[in-house]
Amino acid sequence: MKKTPFLLLMTLIPFLGFAQVTEPEKIIGLAKTYKDFMFRNEPAKQIIKETKSDTPEELKYAAEFIIQAITTKNKLLTDKYLTRPDNKILKQIYIIRSVDLNLRKESQVDNLKLIDSLSNKQIPVYELIDNYYSMLFTAVGNKNQPFDFSDDDLKIKNYQLLDDTEKGILFLRCMEYCGKTIWGYMNVVKPPNTEKAFENILKFPKFNGGAYYQYTDFYFNDFEMEVITGKGPQSYKGYYLDKYYELLLTHLLCLKKQGRTEKEQNDLLLGSILKERNLYKYTKYREVLESLFKEQKTE
Repeated sequence: MKKTPFLLLMTLIPFLGFAQVTEPEKIIGLAKTYKDFMFRNEPAKQIIKETKSDTPEELKYAAEFIIQAITTKNKLLTDKYLTRPDNKILKQIYIIRSVDLNLRKESQVDNLKLIDSLSNKQIPVYELIDNYYSMLFTAVGNKNQPFDFSDDDLKIKNYQLLDDTEKGILFLRCMEYCGKTIWGYMNVVKPPNTEKAFENILKFPKFNGGAYYQYTDFYFNDFEMEVITGKGPQSYKGYYLDKYYELLLTHLLCLKKQGRTEKEQNDLLLGSILKERNLYKYTKYREVLESLFKEQKTE
């Protein structure tokens, strides 16, 4: 029996541009959306709707993560997103970020070729973890204003991180962001505004129920990766522990300048890695740290 024109049309519909978006196409779309709205720009509801639509099943989590990363007052500090995704998802998000960075260049490589190359590349898992928590805390900082983590308790032991290195990456990435909030008060304002800096320190999150500085599990093996784009591989602990020591010393200075009690100062000195001499090789503040404890002995 001959098919009517209507039946022929219905048969052809699946082939007339209604095919599902491929995974590489969706990755490029997510990267473009992230590029456009990762800072203070607020995406329209239609953008969120489009970002959710036509998502291949295997990219569902990555798409949800990107939506949170571009959304004001997002939920990235909930267990759902703080919990470590599996390696496949971590790599998807790493590739999305790589395409985002490529889109910001005048001399771009072809995005499909970039995705194919990275998909077939063995990327060290610690780099994938670093990228994920870097994007997470950047999005919290960009979208959740004003800065205030004081009600947050990051229970690192609950986030399915596989070892002390992965836990350390989450912690150091969080504290790198927290350090940025006080850097301006200490380095741009003249003289340094320790009062404002200390107000922000009081808004830092807890970790595993304790003050942030009580987290001291940094004796994992160091590794190298490209921390600053174009600078080549460097020591991860040498970069991020150095920044963390700077933050702790700033905290100590604020306690002194704000006339806080000797007990508070000693709690920080003796309850943090400020006293951990075996880690001083990772910071340019070694002499400052050693002199601090010489002072303690002579008092």
